[in-house]
Amino acid sequence: MIINSSNLAGLGIAFKAAFNKGFKGVEDDWQQIAQSIPSTSKGNIYPWLGELPGLREWIGKRHINAMGVYDYTIKNRKFEDTVAVPADDIKDDSYGTYAVRFEMMGKMGKQFPNQLVFAMLASGFSSLCYDKKPFFAADHPTDSGDVSNIQTGSSPAWYLLDTTQPLKPLIFQEREKYSLIAKEDPKSSDHVFMRDEYLYGATTRCNVGYGFWQTAFGSQAELTEANFDLAYDAMVSQIRRDDEEGKVPLGIKPNLLVVGASNRKKAAEILSVARKTDGTDNVNQGLVKILNTPWLI
Repeated sequence: MIINSSNLAGLGIAFKAAFNKGFKGVEDDWQQIAQSIPSTSKGNIYPWLGELPGLREWIGKRHINAMGVYDYTIKNRKFEDTVAVPADDIKDDSYGTYAVRFEMMGKMGKQFPNQLVFAMLASGFSSLCYDKKPFFAADHPTDSGDVSNIQTGSSPAWYLLDTTQPLKPLIFQEREKYSLIAKEDPKSSDHVFMRDEYLYGATTRCNVGYGFWQTAFGSQAELTEANFDLAYDAMVSQIRRDDEEGKVPLGIKPNLLVVGASNRKKAAEILSVARKTDGTDNVNQGLVKILNTPWLI
C-alpha cells in the first residue's frame, strides 16, 4: 500500500472497525453490582453518602438530614493502550495481521470496568469507604451503634449484596468513554518521522468507588450454609433509629451472592439444590441469585 493521507484514513477506519468488533459479546458482570455515574470534572464528590434515608412522622419541625457530613470523593484516573504499526508493514500490505490486535484492544477496553469494579470489591476488606472505615468492617458507626458487615477468615472471599437499591453497592464513574484515536499524519507526526511507525491509541478516564456499605457483606470465612445464614441475617436485621418510632428496619434484602471459581460449587450447594446431602429440604434454594464471575478468584 502506498502511504498517503487517503490510504491511512482508510486503514484507520479498518482498525476502528476491528476495535469496535471487540466490544461485542463481552459480558458486563460489573453492571450487576456497580452503579454507572457520569462525571464532568476531575472527580465527583458524594456528600449524600451516609445513613440510608427514610421517612419519619412529621411532628413539629422537619428533621433535616444534613449532607456534607462525609466528603467521599472519587477522583478520575486515565488509562491507555497504544499500538505501533511499522510503516514497512503498511507498505508491504502486512497490516491485516493487526486486525486481531485491535479487536483484542476493543475487547480489553470493554472488559476493563469488570477489572476495576471487581478489584475494588475484593479490596473492600482494606480500602476505605465514605465513613473512613474499610468497606467491609466490624465497626461501621451508625446512630444505632457500631454495625459489622464482615466475616473474617482465611478462605477465598465471597460477597452478599443487595443490588435492588437506587444506588448499587459499588460505583463506576466515567469521565471519558473508551475510544480509539490515530496519530497517522506523516507530515505532522514527529513519531512517524523518527521511528517510521504509526500510532493508534485507546484512552479512557474513569474510576470506581463504594456506595452504601449497608448493601454489602464481605466474608473471608468458608462459604457454608451456616456462614451464609449469618451474613444474610446480619444484612436484613439492619435498623435506623427514629426519634418517634424507635428502631426502624432499613429494608435491606440481599439478592445476589458474588463468588469466584473457587466458591462456585459451594454456592450452588447452598442455593441451587432442592435437597441437602442429609435429605432435608433446602430452605435457601433460590433465596438469592449467584453471580459466578471470572474477575474474582
